[in-house]
Amino acid sequence: MRSLVTAGFIALTSALAPAALAQERPSTILVLDASGSMWGQIDGVNKITIARDVVGDIVSDFPVDQNLGFVTYGHRERGQCADIETLVEPAHGTAAEIAGIVEGLNPRGMTPMTDAVITAAQALRHTEQAATVILVSDGIETCNPDPCAAARALEEAGVDFTAHVIGFDVRGEADALLQMQCIAEETGGRFLTADNAQELNEALREVTAAPASGSFTFTANLGGEEIGDETVWERPAAPLELPLLSGEVIWEISDTSFNMVQTGTANPFITDLPFGDYIVTVHSTAQDDFSQTEASLALDSARNVHAIFPPITSQQPTAQVFGPAQTLVGSAFTVSWEGEGLAPRDYVTIVPADAEDGAYADYDRLEDRTEGELRAPAEPGLYEVRLQLDAGDRVLARTPVEVVDSEVTVSAPAQVVVGSAFPVTWQGEGLHPRDYVTIVPAGSADGTYADYDRMQGRSEGELRAPAEPGLYEVRLQLDVGDRVLARTPVEVVDAEVTVSAPAQVVVGSAFPVTWQGEGLHPRDYVTIVPAGSADGTYADYDRMQGRSEGELRAPAEPGLYEVRLQLDAGDRVLARTPVEVMDGDVSLDGPDRARAGAEITLSWTGAIHPRDYIAIVPGGTPDGEQSGYRRIQDEDQATFTAPAEPGAYEIRYHLDRGDRVMARRPLEVLAADAPIDEGAGLMVPGTARPGDIVTVSWTIEAGDADRRVALARADAPDFTWITVHRVGDETETVIKLPDEPGQYEVRFLDLQSQSVLGRAMITLGE
Repeated sequence: MRSLVTAGFIALTSALAPAALAQERPSTILVLDASGSMWGQIDGVNKITIARDVVGDIVSDFPVDQNLGFVTYGHRERGQCADIETLVEPAHGTAAEIAGIVEGLNPRGMTPMTDAVITAAQALRHTEQAATVILVSDGIETCNPDPCAAARALEEAGVDFTAHVIGFDVRGEADALLQMQCIAEETGGRFLTADNAQELNEALREVTAAPASGSFTFTANLGGEEIGDETVWERPAAPLELPLLSGEVIWEISDTSFNMVQTGTANPFITDLPFGDYIVTVHSTAQDDFSQTEASLALDSARNVHAIFPPITSQQPTAQVFGPAQTLVGSAFTVSWEGEGLAPRDYVTIVPADAEDGAYADYDRLEDRTEGELRAPAEPGLYEVRLQLDAGDRVLARTPVEVVDSEVTVSAPAQVVVGSAFPVTWQGEGLHPRDYVTIVPAGSADGTYADYDRMQGRSEGELRAPAEPGLYEVRLQLDVGDRVLARTPVEVVDAEVTVSAPAQVVVGSAFPVTWQGEGLHPRDYVTIVPAGSADGTYADYDRMQGRSEGELRAPAEPGLYEVRLQLDAGDRVLARTPVEVMDGDVSLDGPDRARAGAEITLSWTGAIHPRDYIAIVPGGTPDGEQSGYRRIQDEDQATFTAPAEPGAYEIRYHLDRGDRVMARRPLEVLAADAPIDEGAGLMVPGTARPGDIVTVSWTIEAGDADRRVALARADAPDFTWITVHRVGDETETVIKLPDEPGQYEVRFLDLQSQSVLGRAMITLGE
């Protein structure tokens, strides 16, 4: 036999160079949060503005030959969970179109991020390749109660996609962080957080970066006479449906200077390799031959490399197979074999004694071993364990096996409460770890199942009772064939369950809810919905989690509502209590006028929830729309910056839930250098030269109050000054101006009331 090491360094033979078959790059859909919370600010800049800049930058660098699509939500109307739209279907060269759409987004609605991911994943169903969804969101899910379950259901439904999730400005929001992380984990994606523009840019680049390596499959096949006497190499987009080469197959993969990179003994041989140019050598012990080719492996190249060897002309091997004379239905049992020339993909199987050669049921490939494991069928009878060739399914050896029933019992409580978790125990020989117990309505056909728990080598487990009372049956069923081995009746009964809440609560407020009842499951929940809503309806909710009390948020609109305790399984309502949602009494206080860009202090009374917020918007702006806001937290006042443009504005107190405006007051924004009079009648020249002496007058009548006329820099605090004059009965004074040019302000101060009765700007030029 020729040395494999020597073979790796000999000159290349006439093997065919692989065809560089184009392979479509995985498709990507970007899902961007355009809900109302994106008007929030980071370092004085709206989050939607940051997202526009970052997304435009990222998509401009996106590969032109890779499909890219765009989905957004919350951009068309408020309060609608269905406000999700696929604006750009996945296609090549969509970057400019997506950047333009993002630039025009106007956030205003809810946060249905789970359903948006589902929309994106379904848009990718048409492709047979794995695809990527990238979600950027800044808040908690407001429409789907269980994002984890929704993501898991997509994976179980066979939608082949990975969701990378970027939490934008969600620091400290535990529920939002857990939801986003769960979506990523359930789909095999990554979860990243970003608290500013730079971190958002870095996170997006990290999840869109092209991989530097890939997984490739190397396969040695047995060809027909038509290929001739030499090994032929192929690079198909999909694996070839040809018999595998029998015997040991050894692979050597080196760089173009014959430096060894990877070796392996398998067929197929699957390995991860950095993209680049390689020399691939395959050695067959069955044919005592080798073949070699050059291969360029890249992101967009075919991932299958096939070496098709000429047909083997030697005699088929002889073999023996051994198994137990008797085994139990559904059990796992050991099978052994021996023989020369057996291939790894040859296999053992168990079939009825009278089955035709080539038939197979449960099977185990040889894989260079001398023993393995099979599962007995669900039905007792006479069977045969056979050793069969993978190529042609020829039977090389066989041995008889009798499959018999075993004594199996299952036990459960005679009575359980609807929706509760209850223990189940079982006994029996030969039970397989994947056999299971389940609970179904009495009289259901064998093989029916609902909630279930697999054996997993245990003798006890747990099931969830159905939501509806009645007569049921706990069954122990085989995983193979779903045959019922044992059953026991269980009566499911209603429980005495109560739920309590305040008779009256304020719109948008958090309020306590308590409950009592036997058998409640940790995932059962309380929720608040309009009175008369169909059972199973839910809005804000809180799961039991083994507690007897929790918290709900009142809706934004007053009216008659109902707090309900509902089962997680079936959404059946076990208890309910009425709650009247009352309007709140919120008031706002602040200045009537302010200069553009100046700091102003706003205060409020009757605050409802810490996540409610204050916004300053142009007059006439629809409720719920704003370009920036500040949450009230636990404060009763805060400092805000007046808008940069003069005009008529409105200060609004918004509920966090529903964006309802609870209080408003007008604000007139004046030019940055406009005088502001609060009764002093202050008169000051608008411009002067440094060092000038100017006359300042006022019209307010003298009084007992301690009043001052002060000169200060325009940006200095109100009650600090450069020079000051105590006001008596006079109505004017002179002030010597500073020698340094700049913007200054003359202020008429009432120290007794700590108020500014007038202010006027004066500009000192060169």
